[in-house]
Amino acid sequence: MSAVWDFADFDDHEHVHMFRDRASGLTAVIAVHSTHLGPGAGGVRYWHYPERAAAITDALRLSRGMSYKNAMAGPPLGGGKGVILADEGQAKPPELLAAFGRAVESLGGAYVTAEDVGMSVADMVEIARATRHVSGLPAAGDAVGGNPSPLTALGVYLGIKAAIREKLGTDSAAGVGVAVKGAGGVGEGVARRLAADGAKLILADVDLARAKALSEELGADLADSAAIMEVEADVLSPNALGATLTEQSIERLKVSIVAGAANNQLATDADGQRIHDRGIVYAPDYVINAGGIINVALEYLGQGSREEVESRIGAIPGRLAEIWAESKASGTPASVVADRMAQTLIGRG
Repeated sequence: MSAVWDFADFDDHEHVHMFRDRASGLTAVIAVHSTHLGPGAGGVRYWHYPERAAAITDALRLSRGMSYKNAMAGPPLGGGKGVILADEGQAKPPELLAAFGRAVESLGGAYVTAEDVGMSVADMVEIARATRHVSGLPAAGDAVGGNPSPLTALGVYLGIKAAIREKLGTDSAAGVGVAVKGAGGVGEGVARRLAADGAKLILADVDLARAKALSEELGADLADSAAIMEVEADVLSPNALGATLTEQSIERLKVSIVAGAANNQLATDADGQRIHDRGIVYAPDYVINAGGIINVALEYLGQGSREEVESRIGAIPGRLAEIWAESKASGTPASVVADRMAQTLIGRG
């Protein structure tokens, strides 16, 4: 295996840590990209990787994305990410979660963890038994905290509405065709809000039964998880795993807007230019999907209420509009405009 500095996605990360706890079976990576604005914050995902190097790549890419996301969202936090490597079909015993908590604690607050793919609020509670540097814990009353997915979904929904306004010139989603890829916590929340607005939905998920049940409830059409990248619609909303926007898939897109919650949607930097060249309005993922981290940040920092979280999420459309305006004025892809803004904010401009 190459040294971590030799990975294509190494971007002057401040820390990259590998953890192994034989007793519990924990194998994990924690990457901290930047602490320029504050501790590196970002969720931990629990995922099976056929090759371990792919887990390191994920941690590197996702932690950089968190630096950018937190910078653009405004809380005094940097960017970090945790990845727990799961054996296929492996359960998450409390001992494994406790071992990950000890790993987080060993970094002395340089990394703040939270819920991500494959994790739950209950898992965060277990991790919190071993470290105080954790967010996404159960919330009481109007306090912030708990599962961040509904708030991520709110931000994505508002961002899609902003993209519809930008490209289609209407404030209404009624009758707008939206292909939603991913019917998990965030994708479901986005679909429900758009359905209530009268959008014409096409749903897909690798869990066909889940997608079918949601489509029947919402009166949406159903598509295969791979084929949804090629359906004819106004909007494609990727809300599952990233790197689905490749040279090949962009060529086959039949939409005028791409706006969704998935992290690292662009497989390479060059794909941002390809989207731009096709005249597609693209909502940079770490800007549109910031609702969850806004909730996580205010919980960890002990600031604000649910009302304050939703107010800050309400600023997402304005940030997107600023990016699109600069993209239009300069002829620069929206992805590059957003990256430059974020890099300046973290002292790397």
